[in-house]
Amino acid sequence: MPGIDLATFEKRIHVRPLTRDDYEQVVRLQESCFPGMKPWQRDQFESQIAVFPEGQICVEYEGRVVASSSSLILDFALYGDFHNWQEVADDGYIRNHNPEGTTLYGIEIMVDPEFRGMKLARRLYDARKQLAQRRNLMRIVLGGRIPGYAAHKDEMTARQYVEKVVNKSLVDPVLTTQISNGFVLKRLIRSYLRADMESLGYATLLEWTNLDYQPDVHKVFVPARSVRICVVQYQMREIRSFEEFARQCEYFVDVASDYKSDFILFPELFTLQLLSFLPAQRPGLAVRELAGYTPRYLELFTGLALKHDINIIGGSHFTLEDGHLYNASYLFRRNGGIGKQYKLHVTPNERRWWGVEPGKTVEVFETDRGPISIQICYDIEFPEVSRIAVERGAQIVFVPFCTDERYAYLRVRYCAQARCIENHIYVAIAGTVGNLPAVENIDIQYAQSGIFTPSDIPFTRDAIASECTPNIETVIFDDVDLELLKRHRQTGSVLNWNDRRKDLYQVVARDRPKV
Repeated sequence: MPGIDLATFEKRIHVRPLTRDDYEQVVRLQESCFPGMKPWQRDQFESQIAVFPEGQICVEYEGRVVASSSSLILDFALYGDFHNWQEVADDGYIRNHNPEGTTLYGIEIMVDPEFRGMKLARRLYDARKQLAQRRNLMRIVLGGRIPGYAAHKDEMTARQYVEKVVNKSLVDPVLTTQISNGFVLKRLIRSYLRADMESLGYATLLEWTNLDYQPDVHKVFVPARSVRICVVQYQMREIRSFEEFARQCEYFVDVASDYKSDFILFPELFTLQLLSFLPAQRPGLAVRELAGYTPRYLELFTGLALKHDINIIGGSHFTLEDGHLYNASYLFRRNGGIGKQYKLHVTPNERRWWGVEPGKTVEVFETDRGPISIQICYDIEFPEVSRIAVERGAQIVFVPFCTDERYAYLRVRYCAQARCIENHIYVAIAGTVGNLPAVENIDIQYAQSGIFTPSDIPFTRDAIASECTPNIETVIFDDVDLELLKRHRQTGSVLNWNDRRKDLYQVVARDRPKV
C-alpha cells in the first residue's frame, strides 16, 4: 500500500485581515446573512479598511470568505449606553475611530448560513479578544441584534425575550452565541438600528472585560498566555461499525469544544477498537487491515477539527506505507492542516506481535497556541526526544499511551513528570481503559491520564495540574500558562535547562528539524 498523501485530506481555514479585494465576497455574505438590509457600499467598506485595517477581519475557508467582522476603537464615554448604530459606527465609515480609546466596539459580525455550526463566530470573537489584549484595551462592547424576537413579539416584550434567552429557555441566533463567547448583557437599547426588522430595532449592549488591561502605561505588563487542554481517558468497547466509532469520537470533541479547549488529546492505538467488528485474524494481519481505514480516520478527524474549532491530537493509528507498518500520531489543526509524528521507539511487544517499524524524525509542530511535540507512549521514556523537541521550541508535549497494567503506566507517568522538570514544559498524557475480548493482544489496560507541570512554587501542588480517576472513561480539562514557563526558566528555584553541563555532554539529533 503506497504512502497516503496527507495534503489530499487537508482543508484550509484561517482568520485573516480583510482587504479591498474582498468587497464583492463580503457583500454576498451580507446579502445571505441579512436579507432585506442594505449591504456595505464600496466607499464604506474601503473607509473601514483605510481607517482601522486591524479591526476588519474574516474567516477564509478553501479560498472563500465565509465569515467576517468589523470593529473600531472608541472613547466610549463619549457615547454612553443608549446610543444607536449610526452614530457609533459613523454610518459605517468609522471615521470616529480613536486609537487612544480603551474600548473595542464591534459594529458587525456575520457567518455564511451554509457554514454555520463550524464555530466560525467563535474564531472571530477570539480574534477580537486577542486584538483587545494586544492593544491593551479595557473591554469589547457590542450592540447585538436579537433577530429571533420578531417571531415572539406578540407574546412577550423585548426584555422578556432577552431574559428567556439569557436563562436558556429560548435560543437567539445572535445573542445566544455572544453569551456563549463570554459577553455579559448590560442593557437593552431601543431604536438601535431601525432597518433591522427582525430585531424590531432593538439591540443588546454586551461587554467582554479584558482582565489583562493595564491602565498604567509606565508599568511593564506581561499577560498570561493560557492554553486549555482536554485529555480523553477513552474506554475500549466493542462496536459494530466505523460510524459508531465516529460518534464516540465526535462526542468527546464536542465536549472539549463546548469547554473552549485549544487541544484535545486521544490515547495511543484507540483505533484498535475498529477490530472488534472485523473478522478475527492473526495480530499482524489484523492491524494491516486496520491500516486500510486510514483515509476514513483522516477524513473524520480533519472534519471534526474544523467543525468544532479545536486542535486534535488523534491518539495514534497504525499506518501502512510502502509495505512498512508504523504507529503514527496525527495532529489535526483547527485550520484544516495535518501533521504526523511516527513512534520513534518501538516496544518489544509491538515488534513481536505486529511488526511495527520505528520512525526517524522528531517533529515539532507549529500551532495557533505555540509549538508542540507529540511523543507516543514509549518515546516519553527516552529523555533525549524531549530535549531535542524543546530545543526546537516545543512548550507542551502530548503523550498518547496504551499500557496493560499499573507498572507499565507508571513508567509513562513518572517519565512524563521528569520531562516537565528537566525541560520546564507541560506534558499531557492520555490512555485507554476497558477491554476488547475479541481482539488479540489488546487484553487489559490501565490508565490514569493527566496534565503535569514543572515542580516548583508557581505551579500546582505535586506538579499535577489535573488527573483522571484511574480506569474509568472520563475527560479532564486544565489551563496551562505558557508565560509562566518562560518566567520559570529564568527565575525558578532550580534552572535545569540553563544549568546543563554542555561541557560534559550534549544531545545531537541526526534528523533534520521540521518546524
